[in-house]
Formats: sequence, structure tokens, C-alpha cells
Amino acid sequence: MIYLDHASATPVSKKVLDSMLPFFSDEFFNPSAPYISAKKVQGLYEEAKSKIAHAIGAKSPDLVITSGATEATNLAFTAVSKKVLVLETEHQSVLETAKNYDFETIKVDHTGLIDLDDLRKKLDENVELVSVSLANNEIGTIQPIAEISEIIRAERQNRLKNGIKTPLYLHSDASQALNLIDINVARLGVDLLTINSAKIYGPKGVGALYVAHGVKLKPIVYGGGQENGLRSGTENVPAVIGFATAIEEAKKHLNGNKKLYTEFSNLFQKEIKDAEIEPIFLGNKKHRLMNFCSVSFPGIDAERLIYKLEDKEIYLSTGAACAASKGKKSHVLKAIGLSDEEIAGSLRISFGALNSKEDIKIAVKEIKQAIKEEIERQK
Repeated sequence: MIYLDHASATPVSKKVLDSMLPFFSDEFFNPSAPYISAKKVQGLYEEAKSKIAHAIGAKSPDLVITSGATEATNLAFTAVSKKVLVLETEHQSVLETAKNYDFETIKVDHTGLIDLDDLRKKLDENVELVSVSLANNEIGTIQPIAEISEIIRAERQNRLKNGIKTPLYLHSDASQALNLIDINVARLGVDLLTINSAKIYGPKGVGALYVAHGVKLKPIVYGGGQENGLRSGTENVPAVIGFATAIEEAKKHLNGNKKLYTEFSNLFQKEIKDAEIEPIFLGNKKHRLMNFCSVSFPGIDAERLIYKLEDKEIYLSTGAACAASKGKKSHVLKAIGLSDEEIAGSLRISFGALNSKEDIKIAVKEIKQAIKEEIERQK
């Protein structure tokens, strides 16, 4: 198997799995129970939560543990009641949540970078939340969150000066970026940050929302009052332990990963250049997650290509898994100005721990052969 879809899901690493196993059987206790064994588990849970928080420059009370990035983002939006601005290339979880409010989208350029002038133009006194992902989940473009934060700060000061009491928060979804960017909430200047275990070799079904002091949220899950009343339900101890291990490992290997995936990306681009159809590489060359290599082969049906490659046990996708599985055209690729033909011929390739340089050479050879066969079929 050659797996080139790490942006969709990553396998749980052995170290992460080993850290989780005792909490399924030996240390199975409910952290809210009153006896010593349960209190021990509660302590280990809080310790794991502190490790997750520390990895992004925060403290344990700043985090709300959730079932994943989608829930974290939904919870973040409860800070507002009226108007929101979201980047037009945001993940579906952000766009669908925004539909519950008066919302506008912020434009991007042809590389997926935010149009800061469009943000300034649309940032009127009624906007309560701006949501911009740290890195895009289809083309890997990294956004200038710290610069966006400065624009937000200036708007807050202007409101204060004019006696406008409408709050204004900055939310960012950092799900794709945790193992490739050194994330610090203070440096980014965010009020709310979504993070996710499933993209960094941790377990699926667990994520977290960073919440800055002074930001008031409303719970979307009610019950026993866990997570300071913001996310009731018995704590998912094994998953949080695994998340903590995964995020520590991601932090530890950050520079090594960036170097390795840069080599993979460069190799892929070099080897694919002499394909029958000249590839169009997507995203921003300077500001891109190095494990992403999204590419378009205009005139080719990428979905047919994927099925042909699957027969060879080579796995990749046309875009975000949630959209690709429903046969939807990518709103991200449309936003960056690709034609229907270019969108139809687009592949999202994302490298990770399961890959080697030899894998990439084999995959490129098979992709080129599949393209050649598709061209012959169309004659």
C-alpha cells in the first residue's frame, strides 16, 4: 500500500496506542467518581490536558476537550449572536456553522491566500467573529493569522474609541497544521483555536478548543458539567491521553517533518513534470504546508484516476474527504479561480509517516501511466 492521503486521516502511532491501552482496561475508572482509583485517573487526565495546552502555548483551563475539530468549531461560534466573517476556502464545518448567522465570506487570491483588503472592507461594526484557518485542508496554503490579528486589534480599538460595545473575536482552525507549524496562541493573537488529534497520528474522535480569557461561550452539550460546563459527558480518558502523546511527538519532530516532507514534495514535483499533461501545482509556493502537493491535470477525470490507482493499492483523494465522498465540486478550487476542467482534474496528495522516497517514485510512475491510459481512452 502507498498511502498519500495523510490530510484525510493518519494512523495511530505505536507510541500513542501504547499510552492509551491501560485506560481501556486497567485504568478504566470514571474521573468524576469519588474513590482513589478514579481520582488518580482524573489527575492523569488533567496532566494530559495540560500537555496539549502547553504544546500551543496555553494552560489547561484554557482548553475545552471536544469530540473533534467539527464540534470545537461549532462551540467557538457560540461566542457570537449576529454577524460573522469566514474565509471562502474554509472547511465545511466552518462554512456550515456560519450559515446559522448573518455571514459574509472573505476573498482569497489564486494561491488561496486571504485578501486582507477585502477583510478590512467587510469588517464593519456589526461583525463579532472572524474565522480563518491556519492552513487550508485542500491546498495547504498557510494564512497570515498574526497579521489578521493586528487588523482585528485595530478594529477593536476603533470601536472602543467610538463607544461601540460589540465584541470581536478571531477564530482559527489549526487542525491540519499541528505537526508542521510551531503553534503559539499568543504569537498568533487568536481568541479561539480549533485543534484535532486525528491529523497528527493520534486517535480519531477527540479535539480541543482553545478559549482566551474573557471569551464567553454557550454549551452545545448539556449534562454533568464537565469541561467547566461547556462540554458535559464522561471524559474520554484514553483519547485525551493519546492526543497528549501525539501532540508532544508532533512538537518534538516538527523540524524533521518539515525537512522530510519538503524533500518528498520536491521529488514528487520533479518526477511528475514530464507527465502526458503538464501539471498545474496548486496553493502558495512560499506559504504552504510542506506535506501538501495538490495538483491539477486539466482534461483528466481525477475520480477515474483515483479508482485506477486504488487497484494498484495507491490511495489519494480529489480534495477534502467529506466533500469528495459526496461527489461535490471543491469550493476551495473554485474560490482560487480554477476552471471546471481544472477542478475535475485535481488531486490532493499529502505525505506523511507512512511514506518513503521510493513510494513517491512508484506512485508518480503509476499516476503518469494512469493519465496516459485515460488520454488513450478519450481518443
